[in-house]
Amino acid sequence: MNAKVDFRYHEPNQKAVNGLYGAYELISKYHRHEVVGMENIPAQGRCLLVVNHSFATYDNGVLIKQVLRDTGRLVRPLGDRSLFYVPAFGRFLGKTGAVPARPHVAEYLLEKEGALALVAPGGMREALRPSTEKYKVRWDSRKGFVRLAVKTQTPIVLSACPEADDLYTVYENTLTKFVYQKARLPLPAIRGLGLSLIPRPVKLTHYLSELQMPPEVDLNDPQAVDAAVDQWHVELTELMNEMLQDYRAQ
Repeated sequence: MNAKVDFRYHEPNQKAVNGLYGAYELISKYHRHEVVGMENIPAQGRCLLVVNHSFATYDNGVLIKQVLRDTGRLVRPLGDRSLFYVPAFGRFLGKTGAVPARPHVAEYLLEKEGALALVAPGGMREALRPSTEKYKVRWDSRKGFVRLAVKTQTPIVLSACPEADDLYTVYENTLTKFVYQKARLPLPAIRGLGLSLIPRPVKLTHYLSELQMPPEVDLNDPQAVDAAVDQWHVELTELMNEMLQDYRAQ
């Protein structure tokens, strides 16, 4: 797929959405999935749904399927840009409503279309963290989603799914770190059900926070914007880690 293609105007295809969400429905049943706090999703208008990133990843697909069913809103995931250049697969992602995680694309969706967009700030780096670090996020240097929300004055709903970290055991190993650092590619050592790669049939629950409103700041003052982004990033990261720990304890 040509790198110059502008994905901002790619309209989701209902047939592709139905096909993908049908698969998510089966996964939902396997994991007895439920959502707590769906009422916190705005009925309309722009919003960022910010999620933790498990190794399995599909737990967030199950979430957006349920959001569509319960609210009628199609979530627009901001995905890893490299995925959209994989022949056929990239086109399919676009048809299901996903877009590359580029600032100008995200801004367009939020400001021009009033979209409900999903972002997993930790990305692959968080997905590959070993199970010794489960139930917490790696957002220390991931401030792009906060800057996006401040710039567009978009509220955020945090979504914590602690049990997603129990689908697989991810082992700490030097090779995984080396390959990711050098090539940004996943090469994990994992185990699922028994000694297999089948995900464990744990119950998945997504817990949605109340709406987190962005700080009001003079967008023409770069220093003020940077300070607001830094402070809100700390607050959101702390809240997400608290949610993961507290809801896991339940």
